[in-house]
Amino acid sequence: MNLLGAAGGWLAHLLERYADHLRTASAKRRWLYAFGAGICGALAMAPVYALPLLVVAFTTLVLLIDGAKATQSPRRSAFITGWFFGFGYFLAGVYWMAFSFFVQADQFAWMAPFAVMGMPAFLGLFTGAATALYAAIRAGGWARIFLFATIWTLFEYARGHVLTGLPWNLAGQALAGNALTAQTAAWYGAYGLSLVTVFLAVSPAAIFAGSISARLSGVFVLLAGAALIVGAGAVRLAMPEPISDARVVLRIVQPNIPQKEKIDWSYWQRNFERQLDLSRGAIPPDARLFVLWPENGAPLLEESQQALEILDSDLPSDAVLLAGAVRRERDSGGVERYYNSIAVVEDSGNGRIVTGHYDKHHLVPYGEYLPFYDLMQKLGLAQLTPYGDAGFTPGSGPRTLTAGGQSFAPMVCYEAIFPGESYPSDARPDWLAMVTNDAWFGDTSGPRQHLDMARLRAIEAGLPLARSANTGISALFDGKGRLLARVPLYKAGKIEAPLPPPLTKTLYDRNGDWVFLLMIITCTLFGFYLRNE
Repeated sequence: MNLLGAAGGWLAHLLERYADHLRTASAKRRWLYAFGAGICGALAMAPVYALPLLVVAFTTLVLLIDGAKATQSPRRSAFITGWFFGFGYFLAGVYWMAFSFFVQADQFAWMAPFAVMGMPAFLGLFTGAATALYAAIRAGGWARIFLFATIWTLFEYARGHVLTGLPWNLAGQALAGNALTAQTAAWYGAYGLSLVTVFLAVSPAAIFAGSISARLSGVFVLLAGAALIVGAGAVRLAMPEPISDARVVLRIVQPNIPQKEKIDWSYWQRNFERQLDLSRGAIPPDARLFVLWPENGAPLLEESQQALEILDSDLPSDAVLLAGAVRRERDSGGVERYYNSIAVVEDSGNGRIVTGHYDKHHLVPYGEYLPFYDLMQKLGLAQLTPYGDAGFTPGSGPRTLTAGGQSFAPMVCYEAIFPGESYPSDARPDWLAMVTNDAWFGDTSGPRQHLDMARLRAIEAGLPLARSANTGISALFDGKGRLLARVPLYKAGKIEAPLPPPLTKTLYDRNGDWVFLLMIITCTLFGFYLRNE
């Protein structure tokens, strides 16, 4: 016992010295530490999942802001400190976007350094603004824990909506590496999961302020909160659920086509045949087959009668094909417009035809369309986007389609990162169908982080999600986000499995982000109540 007491005292002394060092650090050291803490936070995301580093990152940031508050310009100092944290966090978290510029290296490789540095620099404005506002409130003790978590998550919400939004690597996504720790997203969505995650991650900051009881409470809250998340997840996963309808079979295709060959029209026929080879095969009697091809798996499919005839002869009878496709049409003014789509191909009784389509409505800025197109054209950057100088035209919004006796909500790639936008609120489908092409980003953390966000969409909706990716990771999740099958990154293959059943509506599916906003209000009231104590 004496040895344990001595060890505890030594550890407490070491932590106090660490906290004092952070609080009294010079401005440049503070920025450097914040940058390093941001990198630590990013390592809590896929594929590392070093969750303790998220605690280290956010607790360090709060202590650094404590030091910034003592300067002559506390808000300015806090903003810069928060910006450096965000710069490190996003530099380590979204570095993979640079790989897309090397697919056509002769044209775009020169832009990679600007993108790799520019995106984290821009996203750091949100983290800097959050820490500046937090510093302006000047709360201490537990009040600062509540208020920091509230402010930080509100700015994550803003990041997910401002300028079309980029809710990539929200803090709560660190818990999406497995179904167990992500289950509570069914109650309050990804933003609510972030609020809980940030609150627990900064609660150890209470160790460094107040009485002995206050210090112990910080450790207790962290451990108890983590236990509650795991316990709630275990209970929800153990709850009974509907029986699977084995009459509906999914065949999810991953052709593993290199990106340079995917965008080269001379490979179109070979790519088509590669996907078709993986789509063949018998199915159980009386089963309805849905085949899923990845994003842009069959460009301009509805214009190719030959391709439709081949599909008719090679696919099992009555099979429904959901193929990522590009389609084009002329508007009323005669302008040719291109859409990043999913084509629904069915047997009409007189051959295969495209019976419906979904057009991607949430396009990637600068990747699929050009904001401020006239200015970009003057700067000579109009060729950044495919299919016409202005890029793709957005669709009308989320849709629920019906084919083969099943209703499904299609999503194309980037759309799966947005909570609450998978389908119309008044048209809940039986399942979610996602097509993507992460080949642009190589064997990096990007495709793995993208997969975690797909898991969250399944949990939030309580619906199974089938994901077909060109080079991976293709996967099938059930309505609780359990990974039922997958094809690894950069492997050709297919998933063949019965469609899991949809669950009853989740709390998040019924109420959207209103539960999260109620949590924000409650957390804010607690923070100001404790601040005034």
